[in-house]
Amino acid sequence: MSSTPTREVARRVFAREFNDATYTFKESDDERAPVYVLLPTGQRANRVFLVGTLTETEDVGEDSEYWQGRIVDPNGDTFFTYAGQYQPDAASMLRELEPPEYVAVVGKPRTYETEEGDVNVSVRPESISRVDEATRDRWVVETAERTLERIQAYSADDETIDEYVEMAHEEYDLDVGTYKRAVEEALASLEADEAEASAD
Repeated sequence: MSSTPTREVARRVFAREFNDATYTFKESDDERAPVYVLLPTGQRANRVFLVGTLTETEDVGEDSEYWQGRIVDPNGDTFFTYAGQYQPDAASMLRELEPPEYVAVVGKPRTYETEEGDVNVSVRPESISRVDEATRDRWVVETAERTLERIQAYSADDETIDEYVEMAHEEYDLDVGTYKRAVEEALASLEADEAEASAD
């Protein structure tokens, strides 16, 4: 058995659910232990994979470059991503990209509590790459499938309920029906795009 930690699976999630994932936890006291956000549908996420339209980039750093990117999913909901000197490749991509462009991002969820006590959720990117519309569409379909699987597991009332589903029931008072609607809207937007393309 090698002691090399395996990389966590990057979870596919729509922005509506991701932005509600305000609860974080560790599974051990080791200071290097991964930090997870708990998705409201009952799955832990140490890494996420998202594809959407980069609509805006801005250097919000004061002393050094610190790039903010706004990435919009098909429902019009926004992921915020931030990259600075510790994410040089991602920061240089945000510097070079000219919105609007389709991008794929793999990164770690981060939570930040505002002075008002609200929790903002963002992505610290490991990688950002330009993608085409077909890649975005495939991501939408796969993310829809994963989200529906999580909702199904969350709503199951058998004894074999998963510990993270249980945790989500405890930590969040949210209607997972919201995320089902996000799935329906995302898939409907793809169908509308296809109908528009075939009409051209």
